[in-house]
Amino acid sequence: MATQSQQVRIHNDGYAFNVDDLSRLTRFLCLGSEGGTYYVSEQQLLRQNVQCITRLIAAGRGNEVIQTIVDFSVSGRTAKQNGLMFAMAMCARQSVDPDTKRLCYENLHLVCRIPTHLFTFIGYCEALSDEGTGWGRAHRRAIVKWYMRFGETPRSAKHLAMLVTKYKNRNGWSHLDVLRLAHPKPDKDNGLDGIFKYIVKGFDEATKLLQESNVNLLAYLQAVEDLKAQKDPQNVNVTGLAEIIRQHRLVREHVNTELLQFPEIWEALLEEMPMTAMTRNLGKMSAIGMLAAGSKYEKMIVRRLKNREFLKKARIHPFNVLVALTTYKNGKGDLGSLRWEPNAAIMEALDDAFYYTFKFVEPTNKRYLLALDVSGSMFWGGVNGSRYLQPGTAAAALSLITAETEQHCDFVGFSHQLVDLPIRKGLTLPQVEYVIQHMPMGGTDCSLPMAYAREHNKQYDVFVVYTDCETGVHGVPPATALRQYQQHSGISDAKLIVVAMTSNEFTIADPNDPNMMDMAGFDSNGPQVMKDFVSGSIMEGRAVHPSGARPVHVDEEDEMEIGFGQQETGDADDVSGGSIQPEGASYDGNLEESASFSSIIKPPGEEEEQME
Repeated sequence: MATQSQQVRIHNDGYAFNVDDLSRLTRFLCLGSEGGTYYVSEQQLLRQNVQCITRLIAAGRGNEVIQTIVDFSVSGRTAKQNGLMFAMAMCARQSVDPDTKRLCYENLHLVCRIPTHLFTFIGYCEALSDEGTGWGRAHRRAIVKWYMRFGETPRSAKHLAMLVTKYKNRNGWSHLDVLRLAHPKPDKDNGLDGIFKYIVKGFDEATKLLQESNVNLLAYLQAVEDLKAQKDPQNVNVTGLAEIIRQHRLVREHVNTELLQFPEIWEALLEEMPMTAMTRNLGKMSAIGMLAAGSKYEKMIVRRLKNREFLKKARIHPFNVLVALTTYKNGKGDLGSLRWEPNAAIMEALDDAFYYTFKFVEPTNKRYLLALDVSGSMFWGGVNGSRYLQPGTAAAALSLITAETEQHCDFVGFSHQLVDLPIRKGLTLPQVEYVIQHMPMGGTDCSLPMAYAREHNKQYDVFVVYTDCETGVHGVPPATALRQYQQHSGISDAKLIVVAMTSNEFTIADPNDPNMMDMAGFDSNGPQVMKDFVSGSIMEGRAVHPSGARPVHVDEEDEMEIGFGQQETGDADDVSGGSIQPEGASYDGNLEESASFSSIIKPPGEEEEQME
């Protein structure tokens, strides 16, 4: 527990934990902002948004900045990667401390693990440069080192060949652009000279270098070229191309769009395709008629989705399975004109996977009070970040996941006052949705959960408010109510999370209070962001490995996003009830017992099909 010396005075509300600059940095790396808000929509990153980095470096703490960035990157503790690249670019281009710059460039390969990261870092460096876009010696040397480290073994050289052919260009940069500015000079016997020649001059010139020194690398590049050359779907050897994919373990990015109309190509790709990539491509496979009812491909997908080890290895969160199911069921993607007829067996398998993956969610072992908006607008429109998922369904799913994984959790709804919601372990998602939809609606006052807990001497570590876009305050501000609860209960690090599902931006959290977080929208990264916030790792100066976690490596771009692309949400009307409480954030009523709602909940249906 923090002492008063570790806290700062907040207006007239007492004391709160001090958010120092290192904590602001870790919050930026995890949330994308120095303040207490996680934005689903992409935010423009500007140097004035990360002044904590400038202050830390000026205070002689540049080494801590670099170590923190590296720790959070290697342990995979950030929801989005751009914040890491921007912070590194700040250290490289905005720092006046030569030691900080040196450490930044020495550790660049630990943060920029795939070309997408490298291109993003370079782009930020260009944007932040006050002295034009020229490449200095240290910058050029670090970029060269990023490529040259793959020359240590033939296997690592082949890995670079995979990277440069899979991630050809991103964010306005290509490998050709980078090599022309970096001027690398590789050894002629490690394969890198052939790869660089392939990038700059093409396959024919690379062949001259590799045909004697590295035939395996040449065979890989030949396979990539063979696939790239097939642009006429009327004149292709599909069986032969599928075998090339299998032999060289090629991926979706290596395949021309024209070839994606052939089920045999998808069958070959599926053998190595991760769970997230597979679910993201279910719509395309259905659109070409590949997943017809009773087909061998339908059975292949269903078998995978019911395979326990496959689901466990994927480490996919139940919420992300639900996003995939909802999008697939919708029959169209977020972007483009792709349409498909959903396959019933696959939807059933995704539904089973949603419930089965509950067991892979690690509990935080905290005490929760979840407060849900029960207004009608919760079942209109879509979630910002998960377009085809209604806010009410998202809130119901997240509540159910909490009930299944945490031992101590209570649920209330914002009706005419806070009303008990009979959500418990063992329910189904439709049952929880039914409870929410049949509760008389009221206004959503984000201070009421803390006021209720304080007046009834309830012990909670975490308060979570799920709403669509109504984040009203009818009395005492939530920040004040939280601090009043902390002081009354003695739980000085009790936390408040407000999730506004359809919002692009709102402000509830005090940016100077590390125990408050706003979430504007909710996407596939949301569950991990919430867990990191609850565990305290967002505000710690060093990252903490979760149990069983492993660093994210080369295929993380495939695995970072679930579903079928992200797009802005549809609008949802703000249906507000009347003012709930007078000033003072006092709660003058008991939490209503809702035993009668137990009769609403039907017993779960027949047992789901046994997982393999």
